[in-house]
Amino acid sequence: MWPRFRRGARVLEVRDVTKRYDGRAVVNRVSFEVRPGEVFALLGPNGAGKTTLIRMITDILRPDSGTIHLDGQPIDQAKRTIAYLPEERGLYRRSRVIDVLSYYGRLKGMSTRNALEASFGLLKRVELAEWSAKQVQALSKGMQQKLQLCTTLIGSPRLLILDEPFTGLDPLNVQLFEEILHERRASGTTVLLSTHQMSKVEEVCDRALMVNRGHMVLYGPVQEIRRHYADHAVLVRTERVPQGVPGVRAVERFNHEWKLTLEPAASPESVLRSLLERGVGIESFALATLPLEDIFVKVVREGLGLDHGVSGPPTVDELPVVGAAAR
Repeated sequence: MWPRFRRGARVLEVRDVTKRYDGRAVVNRVSFEVRPGEVFALLGPNGAGKTTLIRMITDILRPDSGTIHLDGQPIDQAKRTIAYLPEERGLYRRSRVIDVLSYYGRLKGMSTRNALEASFGLLKRVELAEWSAKQVQALSKGMQQKLQLCTTLIGSPRLLILDEPFTGLDPLNVQLFEEILHERRASGTTVLLSTHQMSKVEEVCDRALMVNRGHMVLYGPVQEIRRHYADHAVLVRTERVPQGVPGVRAVERFNHEWKLTLEPAASPESVLRSLLERGVGIESFALATLPLEDIFVKVVREGLGLDHGVSGPPTVDELPVVGAAAR
């Protein structure tokens, strides 16, 4: 069953898109939507089809079948409102910083005056204003990365496509970058983020699509994906866990908490109730969710969701169950 599209506003809509090379589908019947103001993650191992998908969204490549719309318009008519930060960076090294940035602004239809004003504002925001008259080659790698980001932000694009944007940034500049993303999404900009840094996906992304060998294998809200792949267990922060709690199959220390593995028929709610009835003082109680990185590795290694498109890609309600897959 294909993903169900919600009624209402959406910025990007990709429906049943396929791209083949030499008879092999590198993107196979991919469908998803990106909503206004959200940060959407595009995930997958190397060679999964992510770059091909991005090139079709930016109208560099045309799909063999399927449709791509931006704000309800075919992508070839609306692509000027997209800004793309590629993984492989490229700047005019012998040009002045301000000239490079304002040039990108003019390419996006801004007047020379507006491009210069916007450029100075962006350089100030990323703490590069004092370098505006320097040649790009005088900047460090991290500073060039911030300038490259500015070339993407100038012109107030409707959709930002960012490919591995955190590469080469120190922790302070990663934080600055995240702050800018927050500001942009608050103003209505939508972000499509492609990265292998799963911790960043957990921190900043609302929903995610994962592709593997061209097929959709995960799709839905990040937290729902994590909950779906959670062990049938809970993490409890408490001084002690008594023996013989109904519904608890095993108890083990897990960092500064207790991990309680539940019997198949037990529910977290019933176990919590049993603990409280026994007078256990509980500081926190939560499902034992897997990190997104562990889910990524499991899905790729076990080929979950790969059936050559016969049944369609799993949605968040139809994701492969970890325990069933292992059996």
